[in-house]
Amino acid sequence: MLCKTRGIVLHAIPYNDKYSIIYMYTEAFGRASYLVARSRGKKSTVSRALFMPLSVLEMEVEHLNKRDLHRIRETKLCYPLTEVFCNPVKNVLALFLAEVLLRVVKDTEPDQRLFDYLYESIRLLEYADKGVANFHLVFLLRLLHYLGIYPNADSYSAGCYFDMQNGVFVDRVPMHRHYLTREESLFFARLLKISFENMSLYSFSRQDRVGVINRIVEYYRLHLPEFPEIKSLSVMQSLFD
Repeated sequence: MLCKTRGIVLHAIPYNDKYSIIYMYTEAFGRASYLVARSRGKKSTVSRALFMPLSVLEMEVEHLNKRDLHRIRETKLCYPLTEVFCNPVKNVLALFLAEVLLRVVKDTEPDQRLFDYLYESIRLLEYADKGVANFHLVFLLRLLHYLGIYPNADSYSAGCYFDMQNGVFVDRVPMHRHYLTREESLFFARLLKISFENMSLYSFSRQDRVGVINRIVEYYRLHLPEFPEIKSLSVMQSLFD
């Protein structure tokens, strides 16, 4: 069945000498995988150059529900990501965020709210000129909403501890080790107010930024048990040395 959909590239791997597998999050089908030829003629309607991490594409696809791999008939960019691919900081951020999405977005049912969030976030990354060093923090925290595991920020009060395992602020030390100290909890409660609109107002030392992202990744791992080590995390953190 031929269908038109928009899709966001998450990852590409070689399948054999002739083909690559492109993992995508699509508007019409949720998570989907496509088989794309690794070399094409000049008249091809499918260019491998389009399949960079976080590229947003308009596609005509051959999609059969019982197949694991589908085909792309035609594709073009929804909007160019010149800055994302040429700016070294934005490029590494894109690689990191695409790797996270590859690990957490696995549903093969469409989710319009999630797709719209990803679509607009990638566009914002392309055009952002302030606070870019905080973009991934905002992205990961906002993404928690769409994964259904966003912390209960309203439960904070002075002197509380953040219970990472249960996603709430509590007035006494939890009976497990996955919690933030009072000082860390105050910091985290303030961090939950960060957004793409105000991210340029937040200033972190390298040590603080590394600590923040490690805590966010820990939160993901606690609530998504299959969440693996993110290989691009150390590369991204080295950008801000």
